[in-house]
Amino acid sequence: MEENMKQSQLLKGVLEGCVLLIIGQGEIYGYELMQRLHAYGFTSVVGGTLYPLLTKLETQEQITGNLRTSPDGPDRKYFRLTTSGVKAGQDFERQWAELRAQVAAVVEDKNK
Repeated sequence: MEENMKQSQLLKGVLEGCVLLIIGQGEIYGYELMQRLHAYGFTSVVGGTLYPLLTKLETQEQITGNLRTSPDGPDRKYFRLTTSGVKAGQDFERQWAELRAQVAAVVEDKNK
């Protein structure tokens, strides 16, 4: 249980950036986005985590949503990045690269 809690805390720090990068690949609706996250290994992400994050990103005007009819059931809200969202995704990529390099240096030094 404690391991899952630690992973959850780490995930919160990167999930927003990953969501922006995935949406940046093309319009996507919520369930499809969750499936894509699961395919990348983020299997602990559930609707109760993802949908509030999408609402937050929409409120911050980093993404915009467009409701469309679906042939398979209820309407779907498709999301795409705004100019602000593109910049936030780019900032995340840069910050992630820096953090990854810093953590790698610490791990490598520890293993000497």
